[in-house]
Amino acid sequence: MNREPEYEAVIGLEVHAQLLTASKIFCGCSTRFGEAPNSQTCPVCLGLPGVLPVLNKKAVEFAIRTALAVRGLIAAHSIFARKNYFYPDLPKDYQISQYELPLSTGGFVEINNDGMARRVRIRRVHLEEDAGKLLHAGTMDRAEYSLVDFNRCGVPLIEMVTEPDLRTPEAAAEFLKEFRAILQYLEVSQGNMEEGNLRCDANVSVRPTGTAELGVKTEVKNMNSFKNVQRALEYEIERQIRLLKSGQPIVQETHLWDATQGVTLPMRGKEEAHDYRYFPEPDLVPVEISPAWVEEIAASLPELPAERRQRFVQAYGLPEYDAAVLTASKALADFFEECTHRHRDVKLVSNWIMSELLGYLNREGKEITESPVTPAQLAALLKLIQEGVISGKIAKVVFEAMYQTGKSPEAIIREKGLIQITDPEELGRIVDQVLAENPGPVSDFRGGKEKARTALVGAVMRATKGKANPQLVNDLLREKLAGGKVHPEE
Repeated sequence: MNREPEYEAVIGLEVHAQLLTASKIFCGCSTRFGEAPNSQTCPVCLGLPGVLPVLNKKAVEFAIRTALAVRGLIAAHSIFARKNYFYPDLPKDYQISQYELPLSTGGFVEINNDGMARRVRIRRVHLEEDAGKLLHAGTMDRAEYSLVDFNRCGVPLIEMVTEPDLRTPEAAAEFLKEFRAILQYLEVSQGNMEEGNLRCDANVSVRPTGTAELGVKTEVKNMNSFKNVQRALEYEIERQIRLLKSGQPIVQETHLWDATQGVTLPMRGKEEAHDYRYFPEPDLVPVEISPAWVEEIAASLPELPAERRQRFVQAYGLPEYDAAVLTASKALADFFEECTHRHRDVKLVSNWIMSELLGYLNREGKEITESPVTPAQLAALLKLIQEGVISGKIAKVVFEAMYQTGKSPEAIIREKGLIQITDPEELGRIVDQVLAENPGPVSDFRGGKEKARTALVGAVMRATKGKANPQLVNDLLREKLAGGKVHPEE
């Protein structure tokens, strides 16, 4: 009997997502990623004296889309505030954000964790501007010097804050995956953690199992992948439990995650809201959102991940596991559906995408958008299997060549001479030769050892370099080993 753990974790997430607007939230500078440092700045995003910010309407629209997708309540009246703090990548010494009157409150996201559907409540969704980026030389705990790139300053962000409803690192990672999928389906953010346009801070505490009082929390930053979110939380939870068991206090502070060492390191004391001295931004008017605009945006929302998963199960008859994998990103779901428009065996399509295509992409750390194999090419390959032109085994050889070269399956089959042998006379001659060269297995089979036929099938496949039609090989062997024609097995 499994005993209940002595302690449980309480986790809340603060997720920041860069919005896919062409320009920044308060000025006209480009938001393109990867440009030369400090090449996409102006007096407004650098916070020079005398400048005035102007709110980007598209950023507001994208934030409303996101809030509606998580079933949030859109505020008719919200305001921006100055969040005051000093950091080298923040040129104004304050960040324009939202505090007391955010764009949206409430809502939830459902995740599947440990085989159960769980609802994670959303506290708020609001808009703010991003800060710049520090580039450190040296180690994480001892930088020799730092450089500042202000290109990211003023890029529009939505911040989504959850209630402390998560209890395990696995659930936190699952929530992030689901929220990223929502952003991608909405086409409001790329949701790429590696590039920094999706970032997550986690507030985590531990308490004795069964108690309601919250423990002292720490904030964990610098987690740049789903795997690192899970690893960082696992480490921090274990660290806090060790402290409690040894009678030491937990200090409320901010930690950075060091993926190389696999540890969290103290960064600074954890701030409270009053530390930021919030006050209304005097250079921006309040944001007034009409019900008609909210209704218009709501009517334009696309099919979201949960809805698409349900449709894949109901319309295509896919197992829930397949549907969950295939809808993890909009691009992957689109790839699958384009394949099914060309090849109607949806389970075969699903199997090949999940086992072969995703297997190759995952090994190389690539997304489906980087696949050298197109939906049309994969569907063509599956059609060739179904028509008996190539065997399933040969198809895997063809697929590997398709992935490496980007060529069509037909071209690869011609180049490599991989067309399946389906002519009974040609294959019969090969079977006769194999039987003559393998008297031992033939004698064993006729002596009652059924498994000997498997060895003979293998010998025929080797003789034909895998190109023989497996069903025809089995039929011919049964016929010839029986000494006369027999009916194929049911």
